[in-house]
Formats: sequence, structure tokens, C-alpha cells
Amino acid sequence: MITARKGRTPLAVGVLAGALSLAALGGTGYAATGGNDAGAGPQAQAGADQAAPQEASDARIMISPGYGAHGVGTDDPVKVTVSNGKLTRVTMTAVATGAEVPGTLSADGTSWTADGRLERATRYQVAADADDAQGRSASENASITTVSPADDFIGHLSPEDGSTVGVGMPVTVDFDKAVGDKAAVQSKIQVSSSSGQKVVGHWFSGNRLDFRPENYWKPGSTVTVRLSVDGTQKTVTFKIGRSQISTVDAETKQMTVVRDGKTIRTIPISSGSTEHPTYNGQMVISEKFRQTRMNGATVGLTNKDGKPSYDIEAVPHAMRLTASGTFIHGNYWGTDAVFGKANTSHGCVGLKDVKGGGDGRQPAAWFFDNSMTGDVVIVKNSADKSTLAPDNGLSDWNMPWSQWVAGSATG
Repeated sequence: MITARKGRTPLAVGVLAGALSLAALGGTGYAATGGNDAGAGPQAQAGADQAAPQEASDARIMISPGYGAHGVGTDDPVKVTVSNGKLTRVTMTAVATGAEVPGTLSADGTSWTADGRLERATRYQVAADADDAQGRSASENASITTVSPADDFIGHLSPEDGSTVGVGMPVTVDFDKAVGDKAAVQSKIQVSSSSGQKVVGHWFSGNRLDFRPENYWKPGSTVTVRLSVDGTQKTVTFKIGRSQISTVDAETKQMTVVRDGKTIRTIPISSGSTEHPTYNGQMVISEKFRQTRMNGATVGLTNKDGKPSYDIEAVPHAMRLTASGTFIHGNYWGTDAVFGKANTSHGCVGLKDVKGGGDGRQPAAWFFDNSMTGDVVIVKNSADKSTLAPDNGLSDWNMPWSQWVAGSATG
């Protein structure tokens, strides 16, 4: 599992004397991270099949500060280290501009340190690769945000300006500090659609404000987000693409992909086992990764000896469905007797694939190439009896409209 979310525009805004004031906007955001769902608790769902082989590299990469760190000082050190291996690549980039931060690699290849002073109120992405003595690769990623000026807070908006997303993508603003006067902040953010759909904001917490219509966005519409502050207006727009709703039936072990009202493919799947059932409910693809690492220990799944139940460096065609770790991804270690016939995972939805993901004819490759962030994946008939929280990833659509509207601070 990995924990980050992509496609967020940093909105550097501040509360000064009770009013919202604009400092800067722009960029994209939320890097992928190499860990899996650390700290997600007992509801975390792990993605690898129970029969997955142990193929992990011995190399262990550490990035400091770790993923999701806020308030990082502009002079604080950013360092990448590796044990049982050597670093082969490290990059650190400013999300908004893409500018790369220079760094120095140690002579023995075991550490990298960023050079120079960082910018204030800036989100950075750090990506690192390393090889162990047998040439097996490992990778880690992290996103960090530097400290904002005094009395300011930063909101990160998704999806990003100019993007095209699926019909299930809500507008999400994550703030790095809890908002006190929610009504004052929400009143400065207006979201509308060219479809004429009514859009309402809902506060999940003091740090997260989402906007959506009652039903999925209309395909082909344009959504406009306007932030008005002290006479200055910033506008972010994104396009809603075609409608794609994929329904995973955990009982029949088939996924039906419906695009613009027509079934375009039915794919055999393997979902969560009886012990680790997949969530039921409406989920939204928030990230796509050609390959990513999945490690059971990060979600509390270990063997009696304390080692992770699985540790797979390169799970192909992985797409995030929840923040707590549910993915739909390629599975190259399962036999043909699994897909469409048995539910064997720790909670994710697996599609047949090959190692490395290089065969475009495989079901996982096809689904990855034909999906976009914002597409909806619905899981039904799973043995899971818990309720998928609407704020677990972009699962907003699981909240009834009346309850959604009641969570608005502006009525």
C-alpha cells in the first residue's frame, strides 16, 4: 500500500484578523510514497494476494522528514539514506513549479542530502531508488510541505487546474491547520459546474472541505473553482471526461466496466478473502502507479516471526481506491485458478497481469490504460460488514445527500 494522493493544487491562503487572504496559488501535488498504509489502523486493507512470493529487495530507504510532514523549516535538513544497498537515483522537486532541488550524494552511495534553503509554503516531492547487492531494486517517495508565514495556513486543492477527471472526482481542499471559522473560509470558495448541477461543500473535519453535486458530475461538463480574497480572484477549472463506472461483484468475482451507459468489458477478479474482505461501497480512483511497493507490515499484517506477510517491490498497474490502502491492481503471482474463481487478497481487487506489467493484453494493463483518476469503482456482495467512511479517500458518494448538505458551514 502507499498513502499519498495526487493532483492537488497548493492554495497558500491565510487567516489574518479573521479574514481569508490570498498569498499564492498554483501547481500540482501529492507525490507517491513508498511505504504502505502506516498508521491506518485496523480498518486498513492490504493489497497483495495471500500467496504472494517474498521478492523484496534487501535495500531499505529512509526519507527524512517522512511522508506528509507539514511545517518543515526552510533550513531543516532533507536527507535520504539506505541500508543494505546503494542509492541509484534521488530527485527532489517543487510541486508547483517542477524546479529540482540540488543535492549531494555521499561517496559510498548510502546517503543524499538536499543543498540550500527551501522555499516557504511550498510542497516538495522526494523520490529515491536503490539497489541491493543482488541488483534488486527498491524505491521510496515522500511529499513534504515547508512552513508557511506566521498566521497563515495552506490549503491543497484537488483536482489540479486544467486536468480531465472521471465523473466521481470531488473537489477537495485539505488544510495544513484546522480551520476555526469554517463559514468564513467556505464562503470564499465557490464551486460551480457548466452542467447546472447544484454543488455543496461538506466539512469532514477542520482540515478537510469537499464539494460535490448530489449525483456524479455530468460527462463533458466543466467544473470551476473560484477563490475570492480581498478583491483578488483565482480560478481553477477542470474537465469531466466520459463516464466510467466499474462494478466489482465479490460474489461472482467479476468486474463489469460500463462506459457512457454501455458495458465495454467484463473482467475476472480476485477480491478480499473471508478473513480480509474488501470494502463494499462507492470508491473513486485517486492515484495511478505503473508499479508500486506493497508491504503487509505497514498495515499490521505480519507473520509470527514479525516479518511482513508480504513485501512486493513492483506491484503493476496499481490504482488507489481508499486512503486506508484499498487498491485495484495487477496480480502476476496468482494462477489462472484464482481470477474469477477465488477471493484471496488482503482487501484489494486483483486483476490478472504479468511481472513488470509489460503485456498490454493483460486485463490489469487494459483496465489501467482505460481508467483515469476520478473514475468510480463500486464493490458489492463482499463479506465485509463495516461501513466505508466517506472521507476514506474520495468515497464521498457513500454519504446520503441530506447528510452531506447538513455538513456545509454556509447552509
